[in-house]
Amino acid sequence: MFWDFDGVIKESVAVKTEAFVQLFSPFGAEVAARVRAHHLANGGMSRFEKIPRYLEWAGQSVTDASVDDYCQRFSQAVLGCVVAAPWVPGVESYLRTNRHGQEFVLVTATPQGEIEAILQAMDLHRCFSAVFGAPTRKGDAIRQVLTHRGVRASEALMVGDATADLEAARQNEVPFLLRRHVDNQQVFRDYGGAFVEDFSG
Repeated sequence: MFWDFDGVIKESVAVKTEAFVQLFSPFGAEVAARVRAHHLANGGMSRFEKIPRYLEWAGQSVTDASVDDYCQRFSQAVLGCVVAAPWVPGVESYLRTNRHGQEFVLVTATPQGEIEAILQAMDLHRCFSAVFGAPTRKGDAIRQVLTHRGVRASEALMVGDATADLEAARQNEVPFLLRRHVDNQQVFRDYGGAFVEDFSG
């Protein structure tokens, strides 16, 4: 089972949305609203791709230094909040007990070092046999695991809440399970596949 993190394991989508909005609010309400809409529509996209675009919208120079500065500010704003965010109902028990003896792999757009720190703080790192964060793309991570483990795509499942998760699953012909919540209902309004609202059932 391949797991996304934000919006699937922790209810942290809103935390990151507000962090992006606050980061770019000094450039005006129009820029902040555009940032909010884009982030919600592209939940699985890495901040390394989003921030250069948002800086451009804000009329700021897009350099390695400016992107790194804003990435650092964003990271400082969200790390503690993500750890403290509520669990998606039922998921903590599902991951920690692993009653079905499944292999869990985490694939997320959160930077590698940051997601490892988050998992350590939550004492959740031992639940996953592998953890892939940015800059590794989700589709590439899934492909690598399937190839190295010799697992057929039909024997795997991607659990996600963003279009990037769905696309990563499709790229590898892996079945997809949507975790549906208030922030992605509009994005997935035409989605007709399997979904859950939590993992408590």
